[in-house]
Amino acid sequence: MSTLLRSMLLGTAVAAALSAGPGHAEDKKFTVAYIAPSLDISYWQWVAYGAKTRAAELGMAYIEMDSHNSPTEQMTNIRTALTKGVDAIVMGPVSSTSTPPVLRLLKEKNVPVAFTGIGPQPGQTDYTSAVTANNYEAGQQEGKFVCGLAKERGGKEVGMLSLPQDRENAQKYLKGAQESFAADGCTLVQVLQTHGLTVKEAVDQANDLLTAHPDIKAIYGMYDEAATGAAKALQTRGLVGKVGVATADGSPTTVKLLKDGTIQGLFLQEAGGQGIEATQQVFNALTGKPVTKDLPLPEPLVTAKDVDSPEAKAKLKRVYPPSAGDY
Repeated sequence: MSTLLRSMLLGTAVAAALSAGPGHAEDKKFTVAYIAPSLDISYWQWVAYGAKTRAAELGMAYIEMDSHNSPTEQMTNIRTALTKGVDAIVMGPVSSTSTPPVLRLLKEKNVPVAFTGIGPQPGQTDYTSAVTANNYEAGQQEGKFVCGLAKERGGKEVGMLSLPQDRENAQKYLKGAQESFAADGCTLVQVLQTHGLTVKEAVDQANDLLTAHPDIKAIYGMYDEAATGAAKALQTRGLVGKVGVATADGSPTTVKLLKDGTIQGLFLQEAGGQGIEATQQVFNALTGKPVTKDLPLPEPLVTAKDVDSPEAKAKLKRVYPPSAGDY
């Protein structure tokens, strides 16, 4: 081979190597960090299951961190994740109001972030995706359903066990519900906000509602433990069936309560589905694929009449993992 031909071939090979770069983005082993507001809450464990499952399917490494409902610890987790060299963040924020400093830092570091369950503070735009539920429409639909429960039981007064109202999802739930109550002629007599999302707290708050407003005929639950707590209060007071209950979320516990007739409706929130979709969105951002900035997932209603249907079971599989319980 001549020296000239050898030089030409070498030059071509070098050029090809340079044009290929260090490797295609799809071939890189990305790492995603899931940061939960509290892994003591089953809902956020199920989001984690969805995120971890999808990350494995996409060939991503996965790490998990718990903010223990502390904005300060949340920021520490973000900084720790960045120090570990993660490529993307999936997170349920402690509150919507806690998100601005998170977004400023991640924008500075050019790290994509997808929110799950709880969106950023209104007005914030520097995020990759927010995979939440369609809270406003679900609030309307649940409000209409709860008002119907009250009227079936001979009254129009309803009470609410609410998520913290510093979360944009809770604000949307409440707005939708208030509109339905006003349109359908029901009165929301009291709203009690959770502080710890525990069943014990919900039992106490349900008892407070029923004591302060003995004419309440239905309770609107904004989270799963609210329905469990309300059910326990009604069982103690001998009011099962006399006061209707519906809630958002869904779990093996509330599915059983639904089948038993203790509560009447579940508006299923896809905890696992949110983790799946949020992880997909940050992966898309990393690999140059299209991203959906705001992805509100539907919250379908299931009742005792249809909870055992194949359609309902398929929906429940997007709510919680098989390890949590039966569908």
